[in-house]
Amino acid sequence: MTLRTLISVGLLILGGVVLSAEEGRVVRSEEETFLLVETPHTFSHPWGMAVLPDGSLLITEREGNLWLVQGGKKVRITGVPAVRATGQAGLLDVEVDPAFPEEPYLYLTFAAPGPGGTSGTALARARLSGTRLEDVRILWEMERKTSSGRHFGSRLAWAPDGTLFVSTGERGERNRAQDPSDTAGKILRFNKDGTIPRDNPFVGRTGFHPALYSLGHRNVQGLAVHPETGILWAHEHGPFGGDEVNIVLPGRNYGWPVITYGKEYGTQAPIGKGTHAPGMEQPVVYWSPSIAPSGMLFYTGEAFPRWKGNLFIGALAGTHLRRLVLEGDNVVHEEVLLKDTGGRVRDVAQDHAGRILLITDHPNGRLYVLEPPAR
Repeated sequence: MTLRTLISVGLLILGGVVLSAEEGRVVRSEEETFLLVETPHTFSHPWGMAVLPDGSLLITEREGNLWLVQGGKKVRITGVPAVRATGQAGLLDVEVDPAFPEEPYLYLTFAAPGPGGTSGTALARARLSGTRLEDVRILWEMERKTSSGRHFGSRLAWAPDGTLFVSTGERGERNRAQDPSDTAGKILRFNKDGTIPRDNPFVGRTGFHPALYSLGHRNVQGLAVHPETGILWAHEHGPFGGDEVNIVLPGRNYGWPVITYGKEYGTQAPIGKGTHAPGMEQPVVYWSPSIAPSGMLFYTGEAFPRWKGNLFIGALAGTHLRRLVLEGDNVVHEEVLLKDTGGRVRDVAQDHAGRILLITDHPNGRLYVLEPPAR
């Protein structure tokens, strides 16, 4: 069975986006029944998405394109900064200013090109004017760029105080995650204009980059702020096993590569000191074998009331959507949704009506909607 299993369901409207519902199916999960709807547009390796206040969508493609999906049309946004698109590198996440449209800014992460074929994760802000980005400004970019095409991160999430979290990968060079002067393998925190918040945990400490919020991460591709506590949660890729979800607190060390539940590729030998070490945090949950997590959402909508407060995570290697049930900070149950549908779920989001949006990472990746069935 594939994502293209068919039933006739008519036409759906997603905010400002007209969805073709000629292809879809009813799915009965443990708690909710939903309609899986495939939208008509394809995307080349889509990576991130964001919902605008009018319900239209922004979707990034790794090769460097930014698309606006509105009113049944897919329109390219011009003026995107230059990216280096190779391996895992390219145009990555997108976020909308919380004060949009009064402050009509978009925030983008991407692999910024450097000399000699190198690149490193970067953060840009730009004003959205119609279908063009203007006043593009690089707010931050990784100082130490390399030619590796691995582990760029990179997700964005807004803190309740209006600061912006940015995740980075350690670029395949493990020890960079433990170097406090290096921004690789970290979660960073910035003000909206790219300046450093004065209450960042390492501000003023010699040898520490002031943007650091936490360290010891391998490759974080999921960030979400808990809707009740306001605390940041993140997930990251392990090596051979050891994908993990963490509650991210300021100044904490999350262990990579000193501790991990993953193993070496090929030999499956232990990495570092094992799974525990003093001064290093433990994950809320981890997965071995890996599911290759990407995208993260705390569900807060009304469309699926039994899912309210659940954590949703896309799976690339696992090709599914995973639902985590929480009691406080503990994961008490997991459900695998849409298993073996053929879709590497790259990102997951929620629209203003409480529907869940998925994009799949393929040369002809698709946008899907989890829609309540007609009553």
